[in-house]
Amino acid sequence: MIILEFQNRIVAEALRSRVATASSGGKVKDVDITVADFDGIIYHVGNPNPEDKTLVTVSIKFDYWHQLAEHDVDGFIKNLYGDLVTDTEDGYNSTLLVNLASIPGDTEAFIGKIASFKRNCLAALYKKYFDLQASGGAGMDGSPSLIRYRPEETMFISAHRDRVTVVFSTKFSDEDDITIGKLFLQEFQEARKENQSAPQVLFKHKSPPSELSKFSEALTGDNVGYVTFVLFPRHIDAKNAENTIDLIHGFRTYLHYHLKCLKAYLHMRMRAQATSFLKVLNRAKPENETKQKKTFAGKSFVRK
Repeated sequence: MIILEFQNRIVAEALRSRVATASSGGKVKDVDITVADFDGIIYHVGNPNPEDKTLVTVSIKFDYWHQLAEHDVDGFIKNLYGDLVTDTEDGYNSTLLVNLASIPGDTEAFIGKIASFKRNCLAALYKKYFDLQASGGAGMDGSPSLIRYRPEETMFISAHRDRVTVVFSTKFSDEDDITIGKLFLQEFQEARKENQSAPQVLFKHKSPPSELSKFSEALTGDNVGYVTFVLFPRHIDAKNAENTIDLIHGFRTYLHYHLKCLKAYLHMRMRAQATSFLKVLNRAKPENETKQKKTFAGKSFVRK
């Protein structure tokens, strides 16, 4: 199956083309792009100074930034991006300032880091709990933290002494999605039989897992599903933590993307099969019995 890229391609292409122009001594075009990403995330790429097109700001907006702020997302971004962090643009939550004429280190790696702005904001949450589990420090009572990443969908994350648990709730739009989604998620459970190093995946339909029963935000209903990932120390150690974040932060998008792809594929096959049946029916039509015929003598008649 396709793993969706976590970098924003539009942001990356906007920077890449202008960096190439600036490095070749050409005239850099101005930029003013607003990009909608998954889960209601908004990017804005623009020039803070109309007189200097080599200075570009990349701003991001989360509807649930205040929830990430409880986990020190601002401090995490400051440590990660350093001097690139600048005054936040009005209407946005965080802003980076890029000098196209002075790119530090590897250009592609730098552009990828900027285009991963959303991923890195969410990484602040995951890294906090990964580090908490690894340290074995005090305060690890297993109480989940809530992130409402969509209006009716939530994520819960908690650290325990032997694992980190991440629970996604997702709301299916119709009955077909419920059926297909259950089959799809059951395959995640089956896959672990062949790969014991994979995280444990649990799926619960209609009601939340027992550890979330005290949360009023944990919805119930026929079109609600809960997916639990159990991440063990081998998944969140220094070697694998970044890859784990890359994969898990976009799980909801990954799930619904493949549900839509599957439905489109089924519809395509049904249309192809219906066309095939119509061809068979057309070939089975009897000949026109009212066709005019002639006798040996040349007289015409129509057989009734």
